[in-house]
Amino acid sequence: MSDLYEGIGKLGFGLMRLPMIDKKIDVEQTKAMVDKFMEAGFNYFDTAWAYGESESAIRKALVDRYPRESYKLATKMAAWINCKTREDAIAQFENSLKVTGAGYFDFYLLHNLGEGRTGFFDDFNMWDFVMQKKAEGLIKHVGFSFHSTPQELEDILNKHPEMEFVQLQINYADWDNYAIQSRGCYEVARKHNIPIIIMEPVKGGMLANPPESVKNILKEAEPDMSCASWAIRFAADLDGVITVLSGMSSIEQTEDNLSYMKGFIGLTDAQRETLDKAREEMAKIPIIPCTVCNYCAKVCPKNIGISGTFTAMNIMTLYGDKAAAQHQLGWLVNGHGSAGAEECVKCGKCEEACPQHIKIRDELEKVTAALA
Repeated sequence: MSDLYEGIGKLGFGLMRLPMIDKKIDVEQTKAMVDKFMEAGFNYFDTAWAYGESESAIRKALVDRYPRESYKLATKMAAWINCKTREDAIAQFENSLKVTGAGYFDFYLLHNLGEGRTGFFDDFNMWDFVMQKKAEGLIKHVGFSFHSTPQELEDILNKHPEMEFVQLQINYADWDNYAIQSRGCYEVARKHNIPIIIMEPVKGGMLANPPESVKNILKEAEPDMSCASWAIRFAADLDGVITVLSGMSSIEQTEDNLSYMKGFIGLTDAQRETLDKAREEMAKIPIIPCTVCNYCAKVCPKNIGISGTFTAMNIMTLYGDKAAAQHQLGWLVNGHGSAGAEECVKCGKCEEACPQHIKIRDELEKVTAALA
């Protein structure tokens, strides 16, 4: 699998959060960002069928303007979105091929595996489909992106050793986070010796503006470096990583990323110690001590998404980002078919089941007030 690393820099261009103008992707600014990225010697671009007009934009900004062999293009299939048949899922692949105009994909991913979403790829046998497309030359490397537990990742890798890489959410804030389990998933991938592409190194932009006490530690160590730079360098310093995706939304973000990733050879011991201090400082901030064991969910008569609600509230507490917290609430609770905190009847069964002895009823009331 060593050829997966060849010719790819440690910084990848994530195309999920491209610059917008009049509610549409700003293609001209995207072109300028692509040019700077390519001029700096980087060439990995990551999009997805599910990213709105992203595939169309990268055709205009990259595919139509650069020789095909000069870049690596990755896209993804989300068989769990509006797919009732195998043909519906296959149509996503065919649409991506048509819209991007790329001719083939260097990296193709089964997108966002984990929990009930994996079943769609199993039921439609997308595993064999992508291997067939690889044999036809339409895909160079096959893998999957993943959001779930280390145990589930282990199960998928055991069942599908043909997968060549995995894309994981890894950042220093989520390294020991019970809800994300970055470290655990990373260690499973390393155990299987499967190369890793890292997504969300800046946690959707939140680590570009971390809690003030954390920011002070980073700025004291390197006053001229952005907080985002610490997050991306942490991820890029890990062994077994092909590239680290940064979702860039402006030329300024692109220039900042390139300023410290061009020629990146790893962190020093002093820099690693600074990140350890930052992580320790973040751990001091009082958040709801939920370990996402979900024992509460098993006994809740109203099917309230308690752990997802607490994860969203912890984002609000740590980063003061209400929009991000509400987004997580929508995904982790409503998106999983669970009821909201406002449905709590205060029966107390959840608290009897909680091994962390959280006052769940009180916390749910606080969330309802904070994130309404």
